[in-house]
Amino acid sequence: MLDITAQLKNDYIRLLAQRSIPSHSHNQYLRWLRFYLDFCTKYHHNPSKNNSLTLFINKLKEKNQTPRQQEQASHAINIYYILENSDFIHNQVNQTIPPNDAAQQSSPALTPEKMGWEQIFTDLDAAIRVRHYSPKTYKAYASWIRKLQYFTREKAPELLTADDVKSFLTNLAVKEKVAASTQNQAFNALLFLFRHILHREMIVEGVVRAKQRKYIPVVLSREEIDSILEHLSYPYDLVVKLLYGCGFRLFECLQLRINHLNFDAMILTVHDGKGQKDRTVPLPMSILEELKNHMNRVHNLYERDLKSGYDGVFMFGAIEKKYPKASKEFIWQWLFPAKALTVVPETDERKRYHLHPSHVQKAIKKAVYKAKITKRATSHTFRHSYASHLLQANYDIRTIQELLGHSDLKTTMIYTHTVKSKTIKDAQSPLDFDH
Repeated sequence: MLDITAQLKNDYIRLLAQRSIPSHSHNQYLRWLRFYLDFCTKYHHNPSKNNSLTLFINKLKEKNQTPRQQEQASHAINIYYILENSDFIHNQVNQTIPPNDAAQQSSPALTPEKMGWEQIFTDLDAAIRVRHYSPKTYKAYASWIRKLQYFTREKAPELLTADDVKSFLTNLAVKEKVAASTQNQAFNALLFLFRHILHREMIVEGVVRAKQRKYIPVVLSREEIDSILEHLSYPYDLVVKLLYGCGFRLFECLQLRINHLNFDAMILTVHDGKGQKDRTVPLPMSILEELKNHMNRVHNLYERDLKSGYDGVFMFGAIEKKYPKASKEFIWQWLFPAKALTVVPETDERKRYHLHPSHVQKAIKKAVYKAKITKRATSHTFRHSYASHLLQANYDIRTIQELLGHSDLKTTMIYTHTVKSKTIKDAQSPLDFDH
């Protein structure tokens, strides 16, 4: 096995101590470093390149090393990269790099810039965009990663271990006593960090979790919904009618465009709902005339915008590059446009956005108060009520799942707890059925 120089050994142990690695683990970390350098020499890999570490871990998997050992080995080599970056081991690298790879010596696996936390958030934003996740996902994930940063006292990202994650999640459950759903969101955020930003697997065992409680959503009666609608002014009343009448999430409703409505087929199409899924729902007949009158108002606003020389509505993805004139076509206008134009600072363009969610939420909160509703009702409560009322009307649970856009039937099944089931007295024996 390749031996390492005394200088490298001393510098490496000093860095281990600085990184709060327990002294009883130092020999094991040195052992992984020797294995790694020996591996690179034997198979002619550059020890300063990150892909060499990937190949080394794959070799450990072939030798049936445990996930815990793989994690420790990866951690040990990442610390070696930091030491290499500081030029402490320049001579050692020269000894181990194969001659044909010597020209690549100046390309260390992890540079100081890449190791910075701000770079982590830049990479996170890019990873979220590539996967077409919503901006809300970035905001949530970034929040949890920032909390981990503070919890670990800004420990270098590449030195984060599964134990750091375990301590953080245990703290959330035991000390902060957050809900199980909150813990799951934190876990998913950190899993994304390790897998897609740090490019390592996060193996966490024995994490203390809060007990998952049965969640029963708040459901309004039809009388309560009508009472709330009486205290809502236009256009917020129409928004709520679609939230309840179609089972929309708030962002799905506000992101509707004119071309999403099909009056001939009496359906409304949701594009890029939660999870980037599309679905169609029946258009409520009772608000048909109201919707048509609303569209006339939207068209009048559109005509005024064209005359004022506005720059169109905000579009999504790269569609504006593909169809440059689409943002000024009526079919692409928002069904619920914002009252004022938005000026884009970078270009000074005047564009129109849809109604802001906070305006709708405030209007609903005010209406709920005026209607003297004692339940905790929000914009999402109307979606819960939609599902529960369909179930109460004996709609098939699979049909309700499709209308809500749920991927898993288990999610839809929570509404079975909001509807009174038939009692044993009401149930009838099949022997008594009519022939």
